[in-house]
Amino acid sequence: MGALVVIDHPLIHHKLTILRDKHTGAKEFRELTEELATLLAFEATRDLPIVAVDVETPLVRTRGHMIEPAKIAVVPILRAGLGMEPGITRLMPMARVGHVGIFREPDSLSPVTYYAKLPPDLADREVIVLDPMLATGGSAAECIRLLKDKGAIRLTLVCLLAAPEGVARVHGDHPDVRIVTAALDDRLNDHGYIVPGLGDAGDRLFGTR
Repeated sequence: MGALVVIDHPLIHHKLTILRDKHTGAKEFRELTEELATLLAFEATRDLPIVAVDVETPLVRTRGHMIEPAKIAVVPILRAGLGMEPGITRLMPMARVGHVGIFREPDSLSPVTYYAKLPPDLADREVIVLDPMLATGGSAAECIRLLKDKGAIRLTLVCLLAAPEGVARVHGDHPDVRIVTAALDDRLNDHGYIVPGLGDAGDRLFGTR
């Protein structure tokens, strides 16, 4: 079964609490989403491959380590995943960025893919999938299936919030995928929203309804 990593850190608790607040406006919501994505990235990238390199400090020549530049792909799920992408790529500007567009059909809550533009060499990369809300898990599971069909082998899903139902769906379909999140919430409501959650992440990011 794939690992579920819930990050327990005071900064994450603090920022996530502000993010949940219904009075937090779109500008602050976007900034907090990016900041939380950056904090989650430290765990999500823990196992990235590195190579030894020599470097000249102002004093001596020494040995250091660097991430292999051709080994990372970041794939936000549109549209809400876009809010997390800058927080990841600011740390790793060498990463290639793909995009997958998926929406939930309102009645059945089934995922519908409408767009995919991806790096061609996913099999050679550590792929980090971004989706703020892991609710039913349908969209994330469908995105991961698509990425695997395109050659991806090593995948990590990073989300701000997860529901038990979503975790079970992703790990049921993709037991090899690690999930990194800021919180595991209680449940889904009858409309497929995470409770206590933070509402619709896309609407709150972009000021829409």
